[in-house]
Amino acid sequence: MWELVKAGGWLMTPIVVCSILALVIIIERSHTLQFNKIVPSRLREQLITRLRENGDIGRTQLMNVREKTALGDILATGLLYRQYGLESMTMHMQNRASVQIHHLEKNINMLGTIGAISPLLGLLGTVLGIISSFLAITDGAMQDPTMLAAGVSQALITTAAGMVVAIPALVAYRYFQRRIIDINAQFETQAGLMVQELYDYQLLDYAHVAMPANYVPVDDSMADDQSFDGLGSDKASIAAL
Repeated sequence: MWELVKAGGWLMTPIVVCSILALVIIIERSHTLQFNKIVPSRLREQLITRLRENGDIGRTQLMNVREKTALGDILATGLLYRQYGLESMTMHMQNRASVQIHHLEKNINMLGTIGAISPLLGLLGTVLGIISSFLAITDGAMQDPTMLAAGVSQALITTAAGMVVAIPALVAYRYFQRRIIDINAQFETQAGLMVQELYDYQLLDYAHVAMPANYVPVDDSMADDQSFDGLGSDKASIAAL
């Protein structure tokens, strides 16, 4: 293996570095993007059941749920802000979902970049190898074929190495992209189901929603008396006419 790297010339160094980076990112993202660690099953059902049984969930418990998983962060944030109404609750859940998706996309773009530049590095090695072969011909490589073979081997080795690095990197990049899309869809589904269940079981708390400063409650009996008084005065004026 080391002989192949040496035969490929100096361009094999960045190709090897790209291969190491790609391998590290693939292993790290494969461990991080496990579905059951990000979207644990029955988490939403457990939160709704606890709400129905106890009427509320303590802030400390919700903070513990937020710290464990990405889905727990989104759902617990919604429950923390449910007392301020549906709009506030939804906005906070959307913000947390955006933050979690950003964390899940860590190093994914670098993996795609490695998959894109590795073939270009191999192609550059191919061009340099062919150039060195033609220069060897002008220097009398027809009498010494080994001078011509060195440039050809460099061209073939760098091309193959670039392809070997790029193919798995691009496959992993597409796979992780699709996994993040599926996770994002699951975030939206679970958040929507939780809001629907809060409605169905009447668990939304609007008691702490601030009313307008100039809001004055209307007494129905007073309104009825005023309407009847107004109607009597109208009748009196009509009789006077």
